[in-house]
Amino acid sequence: MEAIKGFQKRFLRGLAHALKPVVFVGQKGFSPTLVKALDEALDQHELVKVKFVEFKEKEKKAALIQQLEKAVECELVGLIGHTATFYRQQADPDKRKIVLPSRAIKT
Repeated sequence: MEAIKGFQKRFLRGLAHALKPVVFVGQKGFSPTLVKALDEALDQHELVKVKFVEFKEKEKKAALIQQLEKAVECELVGLIGHTATFYRQQADPDKRKIVLPSRAIKT
């Protein structure tokens, strides 16, 4: 998957606004269970919100987000407060729900 451009991230953040967190990060932090839950959620939804229940420090959250991006092969779209939004395009073109814009839309 090629890197998402800024205007595409803005588009995805707009779509994610109404979403509720699907994956929650608790005391255990980065674990195989967390990776599996995020991987399954991204397979099903493509765009997923992750809520950090225990990790309130910015540095720990940033490190955990980097680990998740590498382990699940997804990209961070936005981080607001204790909620991160991740995106990964569905591998099967027939199952894709989100079509990214190819260029910025002028308003």
